[in-house]
Amino acid sequence: MADPKGFLKNGREVATRRPVEERVKDWHEVYPGKVGKTLLPIINTQASRCMDCGIPFCHQGCPLGNIIPEWNDLVWRNDWEGASERLHATNNFPEFTGRLCPAPCEAACVLGINQPAVTIKNIEVSIIDKAWDAGHVKPQPPEWLSGKAVAVIGSGPAGLAAAQQLTRAGHTVAVYERADKIGGLLRYGIPEFKMEKSQVDQRLAQMRREGTVFRAGVDVGTDITGAQLQDRYDAIVLANGSTVGRDLPVPGRELDGIHQAMEYLPQANRASLGEAVPDQILAEGKHVVIIGGGDTGADCLGTAIRQGAESITQLEIMPRPPEDRPEGQPWPTYPMTYRVASAHEEGGERVYSVSTKEFLGTGDGRVRALRLVEVEFVDGKLVEKEGTEKEIPADLVLLAMGFTGPEKDGLLTQLGVEYDARGNVARDDSFATSVPGVYVAGDAGRGQSLIVWAIAEGRAAAAAVDTYLTGSTNLPAPIRPTDRQLTA
Repeated sequence: MADPKGFLKNGREVATRRPVEERVKDWHEVYPGKVGKTLLPIINTQASRCMDCGIPFCHQGCPLGNIIPEWNDLVWRNDWEGASERLHATNNFPEFTGRLCPAPCEAACVLGINQPAVTIKNIEVSIIDKAWDAGHVKPQPPEWLSGKAVAVIGSGPAGLAAAQQLTRAGHTVAVYERADKIGGLLRYGIPEFKMEKSQVDQRLAQMRREGTVFRAGVDVGTDITGAQLQDRYDAIVLANGSTVGRDLPVPGRELDGIHQAMEYLPQANRASLGEAVPDQILAEGKHVVIIGGGDTGADCLGTAIRQGAESITQLEIMPRPPEDRPEGQPWPTYPMTYRVASAHEEGGERVYSVSTKEFLGTGDGRVRALRLVEVEFVDGKLVEKEGTEKEIPADLVLLAMGFTGPEKDGLLTQLGVEYDARGNVARDDSFATSVPGVYVAGDAGRGQSLIVWAIAEGRAAAAAVDTYLTGSTNLPAPIRPTDRQLTA
């Protein structure tokens, strides 16, 4: 413990974002310059607040089991290379989690019992950004090759984590991605203002130097069949995600101008990087309504602001969460509290406890408005409040209500995998599907979840595959398929 009185002397500080009026005019990250350089003046002090607890519950809050007290101590002592080594011991991609994870580790921080928690997420991203700048992040190619080949389907965080672990274990790994570039939702689902794609590209360059092979633009199930994969590879890891968006089957759903968020965001990402996007869905000059109050909805909000929307309204069927941890969600559970993303600072209106009854259209078949009604909980069920219906203008509606599972047509049908009760790919305690040699990691098996869980699943599935191929493994398995976030 570097400073025994650090948590008594210093309060919580977080990084300052760029001014709203500046950042909404571009697509760069909302923090000025490189995040690590921006945070360094406060990060050493924040690291000193870590209490070196007898039982560090931050370990339990993080599914990766990040060794947070150790790298906090190293940061306080200015041993940044040592901190990077400790960080990478449990996390393949801290530059992703440090920017995108909602930090359940902070909710479990022991200091958070009666004080603001340590800014673990800010410290994490500072460590990795400084490590990249200093050249501490190097390829780790295997010392020997096993002679076994593995196909990883999907290049999101779960697929990339599994691929890197298996490559380092000596297997020949090919990652298949149907999009034209590797990265999955990291590339085309996360807006540039939350994480610039240079972060993805530099990590992919490291993985290529380690020996991982990437095959973009290949629609597995069409361009190559499941049977061909089974013939060519000794094992297959399904990391194709939960990509079927939840729909809203109300009158008027067929009107033009109503889109899934994942139709809208990938186009905006491509355009922000200078790519030509024919018939792009644009918010410019439109009244935009976003249905869904989560992170994807916030991503749509920030994107629509940068595109010049006339107005933006984000709808959520649930009540507005409280500012502070509710009594029924005690430490160290992950509380449902009111959160303000960078996009919410930039504009738009958030409306809670409302349900969409109908989309209203123009004579030529385009959406023009939504009919809403307020809802409330009665005997544990949401019911409409009489006399609260109203219309709001809507030229563009974005559905950001989450995802219902993986796409079943094509590869999954060809392989013949079984599904669980929720429609996800079923797996046993070792991430193995019902088909021998086929494993599943990430949202395709777990259901829609956080990036930190996807990386943990990729690492754990890699350990299971390594055991299947060689009879034993030295790879870590941070979680079991049945593990879930600690909630009340």
